[in-house]
Amino acid sequence: MDYLSIIAMAPQQTDGGGSMLSPLIFMGIIFFIFYFMMIRPQQKRQKERQKLLNEMKKGDKVITAGGIHGKIVALEEKTVLIEIADNLKIKIERGSIGTVIKDSSDNSSN
Repeated sequence: MDYLSIIAMAPQQTDGGGSMLSPLIFMGIIFFIFYFMMIRPQQKRQKERQKLLNEMKKGDKVITAGGIHGKIVALEEKTVLIEIADNLKIKIERGSIGTVIKDSSDNSSN
């Protein structure tokens, strides 16, 4: 084996080391892609969900995250009293409500 030919084929080191600007630009581009593809849509969904939970009112039908269907009987600051059957009410946290179905009696004037 010819060791000199192996050493000659080894990568040569260059003087100067290159610019740090290109990796910083690359990292900036990656950050903006993550922001617009992941972070911003998640923040938008959280705002919409908080608005939905704040606009709940007595009489709205709800579906909890656990799949329980019921009708809002009373609202408190952090909890909701839901009637799931005749004379059967449960108290749950507002955050565990998955879907709110607005009461259709508001639109009965048509």
